[in-house]
Amino acid sequence: MILSDGLRSLGAAVRLWVSPARVREEGTTPDYRFSLANERTFLAWLRTGLALVGGGFAVDQFLPRLHETLRLTCTVALLVAGGLCAVRAVNHWVRCERAMRRGEDLPVSRFPSVLALGVGVLAVAMVVLVALRRTG
Repeated sequence: MILSDGLRSLGAAVRLWVSPARVREEGTTPDYRFSLANERTFLAWLRTGLALVGGGFAVDQFLPRLHETLRLTCTVALLVAGGLCAVRAVNHWVRCERAMRRGEDLPVSRFPSVLALGVGVLAVAMVVLVALRRTG
C-alpha cells in the first residue's frame, strides 16, 4: 500500500516535470517576479550540473596518470552528481512553483548541503591525490 502510494506520487511529480502547464491548474498566479526568480534558480542548478559533468570529463581526460580505479571513481562521482543536480533542478522548480501558487512556504531541501559537502570532500581528495602523485 505504501509502495503503491509512493509510486503514484512519484508518477504525478514526473508528469509535472514534463508538462509544467499543469502547475498552472493549482492555486493562483503568483507575482511574475517570483516565478522568474524560481526559473533563474532552476537555471543556476542546471549550470551547476553541467559544471559537475564537465569536471567529470576533465578528471577523466587530464589526470591519466592517476590510478585507474581512483580516476574512474572520481569521474563517475562527478557525472552522477551532475545528473542528480539536473533532475533535482526540475523537481525543485516544480515544488517551489506549486508552493507559491498555493500560498505555502517554499519547500526546504538538504540537497544543496549534501552536494556542497560531496563536492568539497571530492575536491580535497583530488588535491591530496594529485599532490601525492607529484611528490611520489
